[in-house]
Amino acid sequence: METSEMTAERARSARAARTPRLALIVFIATLGGLLFGYDTGVISGALPFMTLSPSEGGLGLTPAQEGLVAASLVLGAAFGAFFGGRISDRRGRRRTISILAIVFFVGALACAFAPTMEFMVAARFLLGLAVGGASATVPVFLSELSPAARRGQLVSVNELMIVSGQLLAYTSNALIATFFPGESAWRWMLALASIPAVALWIGMIFVPESARWFMSKGRGAEARATLLRTRAADAVEPELAEMKANAERDATIGQGSFRDLRTPWIRRLVILGIAIAVLSQFTGVNSIMYFAPSVLIETGLSTQAALVATIANGVVSVIAVSFGIWMLHRGFGRRPIIIAGQAGLTTALILLGVFFLLPESTLRSYLVLGGMLMFLFFMQSCIGPIFWLLLAEIFPLRMRGFATGLAISFVWIANTVVSLLFPILIEAIAGYTFFLFALINIGTFVFYAASVPETKGRSLEKVEAEMEERFTGVVKTVA
Repeated sequence: METSEMTAERARSARAARTPRLALIVFIATLGGLLFGYDTGVISGALPFMTLSPSEGGLGLTPAQEGLVAASLVLGAAFGAFFGGRISDRRGRRRTISILAIVFFVGALACAFAPTMEFMVAARFLLGLAVGGASATVPVFLSELSPAARRGQLVSVNELMIVSGQLLAYTSNALIATFFPGESAWRWMLALASIPAVALWIGMIFVPESARWFMSKGRGAEARATLLRTRAADAVEPELAEMKANAERDATIGQGSFRDLRTPWIRRLVILGIAIAVLSQFTGVNSIMYFAPSVLIETGLSTQAALVATIANGVVSVIAVSFGIWMLHRGFGRRPIIIAGQAGLTTALILLGVFFLLPESTLRSYLVLGGMLMFLFFMQSCIGPIFWLLLAEIFPLRMRGFATGLAISFVWIANTVVSLLFPILIEAIAGYTFFLFALINIGTFVFYAASVPETKGRSLEKVEAEMEERFTGVVKTVA
């Protein structure tokens, strides 16, 4: 039963979440998510042009080199997530995002002007550092800025911006391929990412630092100033007191590092986060996001038709994430959403495998596209928003950047494995690849049902206390 204190906290959080200043801050910060989405999605349209010979304006990529170009970004993202998380703990969330905006800009232009496959791989790796850093830092930044009652929705805006970036990539790919199909088409596709990078860097000048990060550094006055910019006046002091008590308790333990993993409950919590991170990628989502045009071409569609059809993937992803945010707004818990989504996408993978094995025809191509859209709906409405949200919520303040970065680095390691293996698997076993992913995801469904915690409606300080209690059995109280 909800107490009067809980009701008052929920009311204060709801008022604070509606402040226009907070909405603007969320939009600016999530431009990092837009860049994340664009840079991961744009490669699907650029790869078919890169496979052309150098005399035709391409890079002459073989299937193995296609996988290497796609995987180089996600490998860089693994390093970017890990080091970005550590830098954000030490230097601040805001400063880290500003640095990442510069790396996004340089990386995008380096990719656009790449003269050889080797240069492209290096440029994509550099771009991956920014993508990984943003994937680790932006959700944490949003979770720390957000009131508890609206944290799920506001953090999930980052996922909406990710899929919006992917939709923007698919749409611009199709438009460029249609109206500017020359030898430089793929270069223009890659260069467009430099524009939102500039907008992100400029926007972050006007964004405050996380109040919780300030408090973790003993800078209470600056923490209060941030809360005054992002909360209703009567919500500031109660939240500040809770943050201060938690920071003081963490200060007696030390700053987050690998040494914290010696503590059994923290080690188990980090392992849980890594498992959630890895399994989110073994859904096979990026085999569809990166290689959808290649898969549709394999079923018999032309390159142009495949690029246009891929826009549907982006549209469905945006609709699906919007539906996921609506579910969080309506009060659905994290656990039921992610478990239901896992069941749905596993069913879609089985159907994809069946459709892929049908005789080649136009009907088969569009059935495969339909299977992709069904998969993406469940993935982007249920799995995507929730796994990013959980990773931003479950770790203690003193090591939130470090632990989130470590877990998200495994997102990108798993993503690298999928990106490298998927083109080879499709060539070797065709539609049976989707049955393999379905088998993995049946196991993931069981794991989620047994292990995913519920964090809805709790402050980050209360979540931290509950995670410690869960793994130690010792009841903790939060001021």
